[in-house]
Amino acid sequence: MSSSTGRPARPSTAPARTLDVDRSDPDYRAWLKDAVRRVQADHNRSADTHLLNFPLPEEWGIDLYLKDESTHPTGSLKHRLARSLFLYGLCNGWIRPGRPVIEASSGSTAVSEAYFARLIGVPFIAVMPRTTSSEKTRLIEFQGGRCHLVDDPRTVYEVSAALAAETGGHYMDQFTYAERATDWRGNNNIADSVYQQLRLERHPEPAWIVATAGTGGTSATVARYVRYMQFDTRVCVADPENSCFFDGWVHHDPGASCPGGSRIEGIGRPRMEPSFVPGALDRMMKVPDAASVAAVRTLERVSGRKAGGSTGTGLWSALKIVAEMVAAGRSGSVVTLICDPGDRYLDKYYSDAWLAGQGLDIAPYTATLEAFLATGAWRD
Repeated sequence: MSSSTGRPARPSTAPARTLDVDRSDPDYRAWLKDAVRRVQADHNRSADTHLLNFPLPEEWGIDLYLKDESTHPTGSLKHRLARSLFLYGLCNGWIRPGRPVIEASSGSTAVSEAYFARLIGVPFIAVMPRTTSSEKTRLIEFQGGRCHLVDDPRTVYEVSAALAAETGGHYMDQFTYAERATDWRGNNNIADSVYQQLRLERHPEPAWIVATAGTGGTSATVARYVRYMQFDTRVCVADPENSCFFDGWVHHDPGASCPGGSRIEGIGRPRMEPSFVPGALDRMMKVPDAASVAAVRTLERVSGRKAGGSTGTGLWSALKIVAEMVAAGRSGSVVTLICDPGDRYLDKYYSDAWLAGQGLDIAPYTATLEAFLATGAWRD
């Protein structure tokens, strides 16, 4: 089934919204009120994530910061998204007591949604590619969720909608609702948090914020906030291999697609997702997967922190922007994200055997990064 744009049509989530309970029923309203309270209380218990400094030579006059989203209770940037999606679904009357929440996810969103499902006492099913890291599967199950694996990553949407119809549950559909469930005008969203944390730094208004895109919700939130607050900051999205976002953005093609799935878990999509807002972005970069891996290994070498592959995709682009600023003699600050911790990917991005099996040679990209950090010159 295809839409007029040439991309697969999004399956209806209507079965998840056909309620068989009276919205005015006192027992349901009491459950709903308590569920919303529990989700909001989680936010109150969670301190903001740290903004870390990436070491650069002082004489460059440039500061590079990494917003460490791995310190959320479920260990990733997706904790923010999952919280917003649950509040959105609850307040819209889509999530019901005793009925499962189902999500199409490559891992981290599912870990976070499983956490919130358990928090409010509903079942959770994650529909995800069979290639998802075993550690993410373990974390989903640890949070009380169930994993439904598919061989073709492109079928996660249809399978999720079908499970929702079969069970009477709610298909959360992060790829549609990520950009609208989050309050991009403020309310301590990730962009507002970054600016508050930079307030006393020498370059409090960053020249660039670099994000990566899975749903596209984070980049949409950041870009809209920047424009709403009338900042001069530019927003760049780094896109991995096996993802269509870059081509769709370059060619203004909402029907762009690509075969297969991304090797960089959590980002990159085979089709242009509804939550990806290309018109809000100032720039995109296409980043080779080997460069992403080289970047996270460089991050570990200079900071002692392991991070996931999506962090490497953003960090590679952020460092390239820093190199452009150095070459132009400009000072300022750049911000990117630590999306999730590297211990979820020890059998992938930190495994030389996995790299060899994928045919990825990170040596040239590692050399580029090492030469840049030593000299300030970027050699593609």
